[in-house]
Amino acid sequence: MREIKFKKPEMEDRELLHGYFKKYPSRSCEKTFVNTYLWARFYGVTYAIVENTLVFKSGIQSLSFSFPIGKSEDVKAAIETLKAYAREQGEALTLYHVTETQFLQLEAWYPGRFEYTYNRDIADYVYESEKLAALSGKKLHAKRNHINKFKATHENWSYETMSEENLEDCFQMALKWRIENGCEEDEEKNAEMCVTLNSLRLFKELELTGGVLRIDGEVVAFTIGEPISDDTFVVHIEKAYADIQGAYPMINQQFVEHECMQYKYINREEDTGSEGLRKAKLSYRPAFLIEKGIAKERVQ
Repeated sequence: MREIKFKKPEMEDRELLHGYFKKYPSRSCEKTFVNTYLWARFYGVTYAIVENTLVFKSGIQSLSFSFPIGKSEDVKAAIETLKAYAREQGEALTLYHVTETQFLQLEAWYPGRFEYTYNRDIADYVYESEKLAALSGKKLHAKRNHINKFKATHENWSYETMSEENLEDCFQMALKWRIENGCEEDEEKNAEMCVTLNSLRLFKELELTGGVLRIDGEVVAFTIGEPISDDTFVVHIEKAYADIQGAYPMINQQFVEHECMQYKYINREEDTGSEGLRKAKLSYRPAFLIEKGIAKERVQ
């Protein structure tokens, strides 16, 4: 039987994985070492180099792989290898997080051989940074009102760039947020909080960028992200106290204004199917969504 050696991504794999992501950039939120490494334990994701391409294997979907990352000719060779690998185990090849462009490439190589199922819950929301910073126009009037009310209510507010000096304050705020939001009783919330705390612990090593919002010196919100391509910055984490009105819009706007204006677009990731989150993300008027789904080889 054909063998492909998949392994868990570790910190020592960063240069290798980051090299692929940088050489073959994508605006999809999962195409970064940070996201891969921090979520790998929860989702059981592993990776392998297949025909000179980078391939991830899902730990929650039976024999499911990411679309290979690499040169076009190597990608096709990798898909052939993955098809044979799946066939030897009695399965049809399944690829996850496939974008429309990638599916069109599959269709060109294998006309009618793959069926595509779009998953709205994992579509990334991408915004223009100028609009998130300025919140100009009638459609974002309500967001400006939230921010103006926040400033009027909390005269002694301040914004600062995340650094080694304020990481511990953010860590303590995150621990309080975890208790207030019942993360211990919710597996997915708990996993997200583990990722948040590890982002703070490894902030310097992972070369992340963050912003911190304070009221009367106390941290009430913070956000963390990184560049994902030359023109796009991805926001991985955003936490604010729910009982402080306007804290979420405020950290969102301040972070973009202070840290992200050199990027045309801001990817604020998916809504995971949450109705409340979807409504909130749509209310900021995304420039476009990065649509993704599953491509499955049709059984002949």
